[in-house]
Amino acid sequence: MNINPKHAEYLVQQLNVLLVDDNAFTRKLVRGLLNTIGVKSIVEAGDGIAALEMIRAATPDVIILDWEMPLLNGPELVRIVRSPGVFPVPDVPIIMLSAHGERWRIVESVKLGVNEFLCKPVSAKALLDRLISILLKPRATVQFEGYYGPLPREPVTKERRATPAA
Repeated sequence: MNINPKHAEYLVQQLNVLLVDDNAFTRKLVRGLLNTIGVKSIVEAGDGIAALEMIRAATPDVIILDWEMPLLNGPELVRIVRSPGVFPVPDVPIIMLSAHGERWRIVESVKLGVNEFLCKPVSAKALLDRLISILLKPRATVQFEGYYGPLPREPVTKERRATPAA
């Protein structure tokens, strides 16, 4: 898919992002990275409880969420947000940001309905790539067998990885 860089830049500049992390220094760093890639509207929450209120008040286009936080952690927040009929905006795209990149956390994030997963320390390029993926390659929201979230990606198989010989 060819992406027009000017169009992508414009879309990123229009985003309203909610940044949720209990560490003020991390919020400052990620805010700086978001500013660097062109995001102009960023609101912050220091914990999951405050984030729920910010989601209702600010209706963000994307949530960037830390895994480990006091009071209400990232996975618990995702479970609440991904409750159609209970939560007002269950379809909001979510990027889980964690210092812990263990496979089980990534798998759990997918099961919870997270759109993207990033490990700390994160780069501006990684953030931009995930935001562009959410904006330009959106996945339909689906509900089945207790799951509510983006349509899961097809697993990459050996056949899909192999490039055909010319």
